[in-house]
Amino acid sequence: MTELLEQTPSPFHRGEQIAQTRVGLREQMERFGRRVIRDHMPEQHQEFYRQLPFLFVGHADRDGWPWASILFGEPGFISSGDAQTLDIRSLPVAGDPLAETLIPGTRLGLLGIELPTRRRNRLAAHILETSKEGVHLMIDQAFGNCPQYIQTRELDRVDPATMPASHVEELVQLDSRAQTLIQQSDTFFVASSVSNGSGEASEGADVSHRGGKPGFIRVDNPGTLTIPDYAGNNHFNTFGNFLENPRAGLLFLDFEKGHLLSLTGTVEIDWDASEAKHFEGAQRLWKFHIDHGRWINHALPLRWKLDSYSPNSLLTGTWEEAEDLRNADTRRSQWSPYTVKKIVDESSVIRSFYLEPELSPAATFQAGQFLTVKIPIDGRDTVRTYTVSSAPNDNHLRISVKKEKPEDPALPAGLFSNFLHEHLKVGDGLEAKAPCGAFTFNAAEQRPAVLLAGGVGITPMVSMARHALIEGVRSRYIRPTTLISSARSADQRAFYDELNAIAAQSGGHIRHFSLLSQVDDSTEPGRDYQQKGRISSQFLQSVLPIDDYDFYLCGPGTFMQAMYDMLRDLGVDDARIFAEEFGPASLHRTADQSTEILEPAPVAKAAIVEFTNAQVEQAWSAGDGNLLEFAEAHGLTPEYGCRSGQCGACKTSLLSGAVTYQSAPTSPLEENEVLLCCAVPALVEGEEVSRLAIKL
Repeated sequence: MTELLEQTPSPFHRGEQIAQTRVGLREQMERFGRRVIRDHMPEQHQEFYRQLPFLFVGHADRDGWPWASILFGEPGFISSGDAQTLDIRSLPVAGDPLAETLIPGTRLGLLGIELPTRRRNRLAAHILETSKEGVHLMIDQAFGNCPQYIQTRELDRVDPATMPASHVEELVQLDSRAQTLIQQSDTFFVASSVSNGSGEASEGADVSHRGGKPGFIRVDNPGTLTIPDYAGNNHFNTFGNFLENPRAGLLFLDFEKGHLLSLTGTVEIDWDASEAKHFEGAQRLWKFHIDHGRWINHALPLRWKLDSYSPNSLLTGTWEEAEDLRNADTRRSQWSPYTVKKIVDESSVIRSFYLEPELSPAATFQAGQFLTVKIPIDGRDTVRTYTVSSAPNDNHLRISVKKEKPEDPALPAGLFSNFLHEHLKVGDGLEAKAPCGAFTFNAAEQRPAVLLAGGVGITPMVSMARHALIEGVRSRYIRPTTLISSARSADQRAFYDELNAIAAQSGGHIRHFSLLSQVDDSTEPGRDYQQKGRISSQFLQSVLPIDDYDFYLCGPGTFMQAMYDMLRDLGVDDARIFAEEFGPASLHRTADQSTEILEPAPVAKAAIVEFTNAQVEQAWSAGDGNLLEFAEAHGLTPEYGCRSGQCGACKTSLLSGAVTYQSAPTSPLEENEVLLCCAVPALVEGEEVSRLAIKL
């Protein structure tokens, strides 16, 4: 790579390289850019421009302010005699700043975009000659762009003779009309420019498309806009220019009336914006501060009718939705009401419940996390935790619950799961806290993943697989994922068709293998399952190419321990094995050099524990167990769910004293909070008997 960099000039200038480096894509984009960024137009690009009825142009005026403009004509108004020149027989509309910069030598950025098909291509060029009909250009760079965030629109034309006379209104701030257009826009165009005197092809002007759902641009005040930046082609042409020259030109089209709103001003990039956390799809934010601009009224004899939003746009948010999500996240530790909207039998023993929040929307979550649910059963609030089997981008929460029936009929059946299966109906309500948990899946990770599921342990895995596929649509990268599920029989297996559909839609990036312990004449190998029996090291080695994997385990305790031991025997590092554990049972791990070992604070030998609400004060000793068990032993009935530090249902306030944890909790905790189910009094130096005060 170093030799390549030294041999030929980069297709990217310094600002673009800095942006690529910041996001960790510098070498990847250099390799990619050298293959796709050319100094000429391929024949298909020449043909593409010839059929366009309009073209967007980025340029800078004599004072260095960038502007985005539009040129239009009948298809064929753009032509090329060869691969390195382009003729445009069109002039700017009256009042467009482009008219002042059409002189030989001027650098232009061009964007050809076909809205009905969502095709687009970019050019960097400079003017060789001008005439009363248009301009003759030399191509400096040419490259294609992906169709992300382009809404499809159908073009119509009106007779210019029927249009009112065009006129210009100058702006130094956004008037109410401009604010309304911006807030309702799903598309705009941004121009930027850089000139450092190097003469490189990557210098000059650029114009780019930006799209999203209406409401994706926030008007902060009459002079400032805040705009999300989504996953794109990673060239960082626009942001690279901003880093060299923090100015931008924005162009908004009134698609229905033919008006143009053209603005120019300064920009600032917020690479690590906290607000982006709640804006779906946003990787960072940037602000635009208007310096001046203009309305060009009745500028275009072109009209566009919205056909459909881009699938990528539909995966992104709006500022109103972001605010709702932020408010929902402030309620993460509170019980919120949900309504059952749909119930689906996934197998003979697993049933899915689709939940809709009454306080819309639900809080954000990560694939693999679980929902803590509360329902009154037999007159008492009962709490359990269930993994979310839907993906974070789905418009619902789905939990998938196995009906627990013991093999010994003398033992009681699962109270909560049986209630859900036998009594919960569509339209019923329940309460839940925001999803949480440390067993999560990063779809952007480059390392391939292997998901090993046993029985109902398939629930977080289907969420992870769905998330990997949906993120692939949004980011154009699907993390290589192999999901291997093990079930007793075909009738007890859940999500088989859904997982096969995910694999088919992924183009081979996600694979699904199903193993059954019991088969009969109705199941055909290769069609209904891949192998009879349980997951073995031989099977893993037969379907996994040699590589460095992250392994995710979920299922009953015996299944996960067997999978963990098998992976360790195969030489997999402890740190590369992630597990979701049911209930209080913990996975017995064998440490290696990759294992992070956290030493808990020493446990007190004796303590006085006060439960303040109940006005109970009792002596605790090491044999009394955790604080949840201790409270129950003294007649108190605190809420709990998982009893393993995951769900947070037993969280309460620690008013004084100190605790330590027998196992590290995964539920988030504030400084003065305690999880009763896994906390015990901590040893306090200088105190023979520790003292605790807990709100309960």
